[in-house]
Amino acid sequence: MRRWFRRHAKVAVVLAAVLPVTGAGVVAWAGETSPPVVAAGTSVVALIGDSPYSTTQQGQYPALVSAINGASGVVRVFHVGDTKASGACSDAYFTGVRDSFNTFSDPVFFTPGDNDWADCHRSDNGQFVPTERLDAIRRIFYPTPGKTLGQTPLDVSYQQGYVENTRTRIQGVIVATFHMIGSANGLNPWTGLPGGDQPAARQAEYNGRMTANLTWIDEAFLRAKNENAPGVLLVTQAEPTTASGFLEIRNKIKAKAAEFGKPVLIVHGDEHKFEYDATYAGLANLSRLEVCGNQVPEWVSLTIDTADPGVFSWQRHSPQTGICPGATTG
Repeated sequence: MRRWFRRHAKVAVVLAAVLPVTGAGVVAWAGETSPPVVAAGTSVVALIGDSPYSTTQQGQYPALVSAINGASGVVRVFHVGDTKASGACSDAYFTGVRDSFNTFSDPVFFTPGDNDWADCHRSDNGQFVPTERLDAIRRIFYPTPGKTLGQTPLDVSYQQGYVENTRTRIQGVIVATFHMIGSANGLNPWTGLPGGDQPAARQAEYNGRMTANLTWIDEAFLRAKNENAPGVLLVTQAEPTTASGFLEIRNKIKAKAAEFGKPVLIVHGDEHKFEYDATYAGLANLSRLEVCGNQVPEWVSLTIDTADPGVFSWQRHSPQTGICPGATTG
């Protein structure tokens, strides 16, 4: 059964380019000197994640691609990480997933999940050193930094050293992906390695990525403020909870959203359930949407209508009733 919910706050969202910025580590593509004029209109983005999770779901993936390619109004696709459950974290597997992303007719944004690299130390994942697999993920899924995947790749802004952190616009709204994952945001020990855990390497990776994420979130909100954007859309893999590994980012988003004052939406996956919080972390202008995952047929269309007072709305798409547990709150 498809369900429809509507945000009651004003938000707008459309994809375009981004101004050059002065922050360290940020790259903006050439040719853009000012934000585009935003006219009233409607855009739809497709939200997926935590898929394909099995050989069966790999076989179902073309049907999902076909459904999204054929959906009315879809202009962008966002995958919120975890392209598998267990199984070897091989270059061959990830190349196959990337090639499947390139069958989407629209630009595809991908933000990695813990299963894609941080959990690859496990025996059922091939006992890879996670940081080596992270290098492979960046090489395979971001072959041209500053360009999305998909049949019609889009130029985007990206963060040097963290090419998965991208930024663009949708209907004037600032849209930023950032790399926050499950497994305690990558802090869980690498227990499956033949030589044992590598705590120094694990902590160093986390520290660098955390600093990069905090900077990237700051710059997204600064851009939104400077451009008087109608809203901010943040896309990542894991929920910014109060747990260790996530709290600093949660506090950053909460503080920046409160300061911004306009609608902010966080989209993520990871927990294999569908959830929507209209007021997240106690803020009326901050909401959270978790896509189902682990169910290839399920996807969510996020509709942005700048002529509608509510502007932000979404709809679940699944051929089977009750295929994914979920709830709405707030």
